[in-house]
Amino acid sequence: MTTFSAVVTTGIYCQPGCPARPHAGNVRQYPFAAAAEAAGYRACLRCRPYRAAPPTSWAGPEVVCRAVHLILDGALDGRTEHDLAARLFISARHLGRLFQEHLGVTPDQLARSSRTHFARRLLDDTDLTMADVAFAAGFGSVRQFNRACREVFRAPPSELRSRRRVSDRLVADGGLELRLPFQPPLDWEAMLGYLAARAIPGVESVSEGTYRRTVLIDGDAGVLELEPGGPDHLLLRAHLPNWDGLIHIAQRARRIFNLDAAIECSNRKLGRDPIVGPLIRSRPGVRAPGTWDPVETGVRAIVGQQVGVRGAGTITARIARRHGVLVPGLHPLGLTHLFPQPAVLASADLSGLGLTSARAGAIKAFARAVVDDAVHLDRGSGLDELIASITSIPGLGPWTAHYLALRLGEPDAFPAADLGIRRSLSRPGRQLPTPREAERAAQDWRPWRSHAAIHLWLFPRSTLRRPQ
Repeated sequence: MTTFSAVVTTGIYCQPGCPARPHAGNVRQYPFAAAAEAAGYRACLRCRPYRAAPPTSWAGPEVVCRAVHLILDGALDGRTEHDLAARLFISARHLGRLFQEHLGVTPDQLARSSRTHFARRLLDDTDLTMADVAFAAGFGSVRQFNRACREVFRAPPSELRSRRRVSDRLVADGGLELRLPFQPPLDWEAMLGYLAARAIPGVESVSEGTYRRTVLIDGDAGVLELEPGGPDHLLLRAHLPNWDGLIHIAQRARRIFNLDAAIECSNRKLGRDPIVGPLIRSRPGVRAPGTWDPVETGVRAIVGQQVGVRGAGTITARIARRHGVLVPGLHPLGLTHLFPQPAVLASADLSGLGLTSARAGAIKAFARAVVDDAVHLDRGSGLDELIASITSIPGLGPWTAHYLALRLGEPDAFPAADLGIRRSLSRPGRQLPTPREAERAAQDWRPWRSHAAIHLWLFPRSTLRRPQ
C-alpha cells in the first residue's frame, strides 16, 4: 500500500520516492494525503504529492474502501455525510468513526483534499481561468476554492500557479489535456487490444494507439481520448462543452483502464501461485479492464451471451444507432453516437437487430432494474449483493453478473462459467473443468480473482513457452 510520510520537525509530508531523507524517528505515516493535511502537515514542494495517484486499496473494512470510491466519484458534492452513510446502510456517526480509526480523516476532509489536489494539477497543467479551475474541481464557488487552497497548500491559487514548472504545462492540440497518474506497471498494448476487440462501433474507437469514446455529461455530448503519456501516467484529452465537474469525469476515465487497481498487491499474491503465477510474471502490467459506462458494458455482455466478440459489437452498434443520440461532426474520430440511456432502453423496440426475444427482454429488464435502483452500479454495494441483484433479473446468470462486476472494478469477481477460463484451466487429455470446478480452483486467488481471471482469459497457459 502507498503511504505518505510526514516529518514532524519540518511540518511537511511527502510521497514515496521523495529524495528527502529525514530521521526515521521524526516520520509519521498516513494512508492518505488528506490525513496528513488534517494533522497539520503541508505538501512537499520537491516531490509534489498532490500529483500522485490516490491510494484506493488498503487493509481495512470493505465499507471504508467503498465509501472512499464513492467520495472520489462525487458522493459528497452537494450532499452530506449522512447521505453517504445511508447509501452504505450505516449511520453517519459510525462512518465517521471508521474513517478516523482507519484513515485519520473525515469523509468531508477527504473530499475537500481530493478537490483541492485536482485543482492544483489544473493550475500546473492548464491555462484555465481561476473560475474554470474552481468549478472543474467540484467547488461550489471561487471563494470556497480560494479558502481550500489556503488551508491545504498555505497559498492562494494565483501564487500556486506562479510556482508551476516549465515542464508542467500541457499544450493540447484541441481539447484539454490532463495527466492521469497510476502506479506502474500498466500493459497498455494488451489492455488497448482487449478494448479494441470489444469496442462498440460509433460509440468507441481505437486507432493509432489511442482509445476514443463519446460521453454524455449533464445532457451534452463530449469526447474523451486516452493515450500513453509516460511510464506512470496516461494522457486524457477531453473535448467538452464546459469544464464543470471535470474532476469526476477524470475519475471515471481512470476506470476505463483500471488505473486504481492494487496491481502491486495482486501481483505479489498471485505471482507465487503455480497455476496463474507464470502468467502474472510474464505480463505483470495486465489489469482487469474497466468501463466508462456500466450500463453500456452490461448490455454488451448480455448481447455476447449468444454470439462471438465481433458479432456482439455489431449488434450493440445497431442498438446504439437506433436508440442512441447522433453526434454530428465526429466521423474523423470514428465516432457517431452516444450510447442510449437506461430509461430509453427500458422501453426500446429491439426487434430486427439480430437479438433473440429472450436477449432483448433481458436487456430491457436490466435497464429497468437500473432505472428503478434495483441494481446499483456505483460500487457502493458489496460483491455478493451486486451479484444477487443482477442474477435476480430474468435472463442474467452468474457469468454476466461476475463479468460486469469485473469490469466495474470488483477485485474478487470471477466468471467461473467462462469457456476461455475453463479451457485455460484444463489439463491435456482431461475433460474441460465444470464451472464449479473452476470456482474451487480459484479459491486460493481470493481476494484478487479478477486479476487471475483476466490473465487466464487473455493469455492461456498453453501459450507460455515450454522448456525445450
